[in-house]
Amino acid sequence: ELGEKIPTRRFQRFNLGEGIEKRVDDFAAEVAAQTQVKAEAPAAPKVEKKEEAAPAADAVKVDAKLVKQLRDATGAGMMDCKKALAENNNNIEEATAFLRKKGMASADKKASRIAAEGAVASYIHAGSRIGVLVEVNCETDFVARGDRFKELAADIAMQVAACPDVEYVNPSDADQEMVERERAIEMQKEDLLSKPEAIRAKIVQGRIDKMVNEKALTTQDYIKDTTKTVDELVKEATAELGEKISIRRFQRFN
Repeated sequence: ELGEKIPTRRFQRFNLGEGIEKRVDDFAAEVAAQTQVKAEAPAAPKVEKKEEAAPAADAVKVDAKLVKQLRDATGAGMMDCKKALAENNNNIEEATAFLRKKGMASADKKASRIAAEGAVASYIHAGSRIGVLVEVNCETDFVARGDRFKELAADIAMQVAACPDVEYVNPSDADQEMVERERAIEMQKEDLLSKPEAIRAKIVQGRIDKMVNEKALTTQDYIKDTTKTVDELVKEATAELGEKISIRRFQRFN
């Protein structure tokens, strides 16, 4: 029909959550266990409450318009935005930084959770010459079905398409045999041979870290906002959605 040879060259299949041990929650047992612990716990001694000092008269009054502006810019909750503005004297930039720091801390606390739900997202660049599959995980299918999570997964797929040099998700995913080969090569380079071995080792470690980070997806600048990395983007989403969000794997087709 088309007058040309049409071969199928390759494909990659991603099954969501395959190989991840999913946690099965027994909420009835959990509630019963918590009730038992409370019943067995000794009564706390009564402490007389001291009268709290009245709030300062010069407390920062938060502008509702700034709250809306900060919410639109960060996606954070209204009360979080209000607190951030109050803490930073209605300065939008400082309040944004405050929320980002708070989000990072919240995300770090969730890092040990199991994320086996999520989505497999795809991106096909104009002209169909670049294609990407990426698996992004969260903890529940409720979050996975939400628009915010879907948008995040699509953005990460686009990020992979825009970064031709990335080979793995995190720096820790780098092939250790390759890392050690590169380390041995760097240690023997002429510009370092005249330096003491301890100094050489530090310089080489810096070069190796730079090489590994350049090939990791999470250390790249986010293409839609280069003031943050992909790792920071994921941590912000974790803080916003209240669940651990992680990028598990990707495949790029050129």
